[in-house]
Amino acid sequence: MKAEPAVQRQLLELAKVDAELSRVEHRRRTLPELAEIDAAEKTLRERRDALVSAQTAASDLDREIARQEKEIESVRARGDRDRKLMASGSVSAKQMTDIQHELDTLARRQTSLEDDQLEVMERREALEMDANRTAAEVDQAEQALADAQRRRDETFADLDTTRARREEDRAKLVPRFPEDLLRLYERVRAAKGIGAALLRARRCGACQLELDRSTVSEIKAAPEDEVVQCDNCGAIMVRTLESGL
Repeated sequence: MKAEPAVQRQLLELAKVDAELSRVEHRRRTLPELAEIDAAEKTLRERRDALVSAQTAASDLDREIARQEKEIESVRARGDRDRKLMASGSVSAKQMTDIQHELDTLARRQTSLEDDQLEVMERREALEMDANRTAAEVDQAEQALADAQRRRDETFADLDTTRARREEDRAKLVPRFPEDLLRLYERVRAAKGIGAALLRARRCGACQLELDRSTVSEIKAAPEDEVVQCDNCGAIMVRTLESGL
């Protein structure tokens, strides 16, 4: 394949633009904030799940406390009725004995219920403290996630600006090349990542392979407009005064 030496040298500009575009895309894919966001999202999900669990358990205990309070009130009401009945003087001695026995039983029952309720209320208080602590952890996780997302978005914006500029540069460069040369360049770049590089000091600028004497002799003998490629990586090797040929 033939191409004017000046046109071949312009491939170096195109390769430089493409290299920066590749760096931009690599940076977008490997941005540390992406892994940080994944970790922050996982932490946030875990903290939110823990908060929901604590709140659900607290609600269950609230219902239990309410049930116990209702039962205690029922026992108290029954005791109040019995005491009023005894105070009325309208019951016999045997009934008085039976009522007193029931009051003693009700008192023991009330004490037992109140002890149970106190235990549940203590558990409820502990759960509330746990829920408050977990809620604070949720807030911290949300802030950490938002911070990582902000830094990611800022970096993406910078990368997008760089990419837009380099794509504009590329659009201006591409029409300068013959179709066959551009096809070769794009084919090699798609396969190897670098389509063209400077041949400097007898070394391929793409794969950094030092050329042997035989290859150097062949390149020296090739016309200036001959497009030469690296035997190792296939990149178009652009010859300049730095090539040392």
